[in-house]
Amino acid sequence: MSTIVSQLNDFITFLRSEKGLASNTIQAYYHDTNAFVQTLEPLGITSLAQLKQQHILSFLSHLKSQKYASSTICRALIAIKVLCRFLKREQITQTNIGLYFETPKLWQLIPEVLTCEEINLLLTQPDAHHPLGARDRAILETLYASGLRVSELCTLQIYDVDDTVLRVKGKGGKERIVPVGQPAIKAIDHYLTYRDRWDSAENKTLFLTKTGSPMDRVMVWRMIKQYAKTAAINKNISPHTLRHSFATHLLDNGADLRVIQDMLGHSNISSTDRYTHISRNRLQESFEASHPRF
Repeated sequence: MSTIVSQLNDFITFLRSEKGLASNTIQAYYHDTNAFVQTLEPLGITSLAQLKQQHILSFLSHLKSQKYASSTICRALIAIKVLCRFLKREQITQTNIGLYFETPKLWQLIPEVLTCEEINLLLTQPDAHHPLGARDRAILETLYASGLRVSELCTLQIYDVDDTVLRVKGKGGKERIVPVGQPAIKAIDHYLTYRDRWDSAENKTLFLTKTGSPMDRVMVWRMIKQYAKTAAINKNISPHTLRHSFATHLLDNGADLRVIQDMLGHSNISSTDRYTHISRNRLQESFEASHPRF
């Protein structure tokens, strides 16, 4: 095993054992830092002790040239900055070179949200008369009605669904109650009439594949991509886009920011506050398009 790979493994072990991060977060950090490290080896870098600012700049420029989303580039930069702190902590490097890179403001990196018309178009794509279509319609309705993270959706159990609310286990194992509208409840009820054919006594996960195993994040991501393509929605959307659309549409229609924070499961109001910037941008666009004296 090369020195650089060993150092990266030590970093991931540090995240897992000392930082107490969620497994999905650790997986994302590994994905981004491993991609970065792979660009160093062709340069003859054999140890992260040789890491320089220009190596980080080159990697970020590469991501931008490959048309990666701003949010993806920001996530990669955050992972690299955490890696740089680790290298300084372990005295592998003498300075924390990640300090020279300012992380972009989160509100500038919000992915595109769907309009209400695009949401309605997306929701009507699955054929609800078919078992898989009924499931997919229920998934789309639930994501938009509740603002769940896709990981939260995939771990929902049958008994987490009530007539008006969902019981959600979020980040850090924190449980919250999220109100959900009747269209989503009806879509779930309809899906449940088909779900029994895939069910097993041991598996009470709400959303299943036709082989009876729980849906995972990648499956949901691919499903949404396919329906967006069928609907001719020319935006780079993902399950998280429905979460962003949920929050933005609530704010546009007068919902209190603190209420949205509770429903999204944000521990810090600053995470929710970024949606105010989207609404301000939409307000400005509407003003510029509509005011006769602009």
